Amino acid sequence: MSGQGLSSAIKEPVLYSLYEAQHTALEPLRYWAELSRGWFGHPFSPFIYLPLAKRLAASSDLFLRITGRYEKPQWNIAGTELEVALDKPFCKLIHFRQHVPKKHKVLVVAPLSGHHSTLVRDTVRSLLAEHDIWVSDWVDARMVPLTAGPFHLADYVDYVREWIRLLSPNLHVVSVCQPTVPVLAAVALMAARREPHAPLTMTMMGGPIDARRSPTAVNNLARKKPNSWFQRNLIHRVPPKYPGYMRNVYPGFLQHLGFVAMNPDRHLIAHWDYYHRLLHGDGESAEAHRRFYDEYNAVLDMPAEYYLDTVKTVFQDYALPKGRMLVREELVRPQAITSSALFTIEGELDDISGNGQTEAAHALCLNIPRERRSHYVAPGVGHYGIFSGRRWREMVFPKVREFIARSASLPRR
Repeated sequence: MSGQGLSSAIKEPVLYSLYEAQHTALEPLRYWAELSRGWFGHPFSPFIYLPLAKRLAASSDLFLRITGRYEKPQWNIAGTELEVALDKPFCKLIHFRQHVPKKHKVLVVAPLSGHHSTLVRDTVRSLLAEHDIWVSDWVDARMVPLTAGPFHLADYVDYVREWIRLLSPNLHVVSVCQPTVPVLAAVALMAARREPHAPLTMTMMGGPIDARRSPTAVNNLARKKPNSWFQRNLIHRVPPKYPGYMRNVYPGFLQHLGFVAMNPDRHLIAHWDYYHRLLHGDGESAEAHRRFYDEYNAVLDMPAEYYLDTVKTVFQDYALPKGRMLVREELVRPQAITSSALFTIEGELDDISGNGQTEAAHALCLNIPRERRSHYVAPGVGHYGIFSGRRWREMVFPKVREFIARSASLPRR
């Protein structure tokens, strides 16, 4: 099923409109909560000396955060200038220009899985110290007019191929989570055609190359439900207030609910702790909570065609590891890759991409020489720790940096 013809198979959805109406209905309450936070929390307010002032201010602050709408965060990486290298309808390829030239060119393919590309900010910030960085900055599908047409998984693969051709030669590609599949497909198709643009290295982090291995809750949901269930229950049309009006999307707010539902107790405890930190004046810890949830709560809509393609191809048919993945009727053959070095990274405690799912790329890319392949399991690290936070910086990043430097010095085959 292609393009917006998808809409004929989907009953008229109202959930998105109800979601928008809910936020509109909450505005008066949010207005009063904003006033309450100021009256009982501002240091120059006379009301802060009342017995319940701190509790009222903390409660109002927590209400505002829980009911707030979170826009796309800024990259905010010091010492760089953002430059749009390629502007496509569904994604902008951005370049972090630095004053001092760096030796190695790196393309970071950020996930299109519900969060904005700024989720890989920590990845980019670490790499920038020694590398020249380009990143895929995905556009919220509700902001893309219908006139731009549909966006399928095959279009994603086409985007990756175009980026690699633009930035080659001597390019290193890092894919985080979901894009490991389209990146491997793109490089395999280019290798099969003997294109002279093969990247020097492919670093794949926490991705579902073979979702049959160590299945997680995400994998089990896709396996138990038919593709028609996802169409009926998760695909909705963008309401009139956005440029992408009438586009079929998998709404970001549904994806966010799914993220929270995976670990509800952890999020409940985090918000309860935040409330108590506000009560006790622990501003530093409260600010750390805000930074994390400003990013975590900022979600985007995904094109319906791409989402449904991914569910079926990656999580239901297991087309890539079975040797049956087609991109525009062309078979994806990872065994055609011979010159690009491969580094796969997994987190020991990853509850999104289970252990072995990313490592499966080695069995598929069997013609890459052993000395050009590496695998690393980060001990005690969950999914987000693979590419963000202290464990990424101290445990994972040094190995990525070493792999890129070592592979760049090897002679090309």
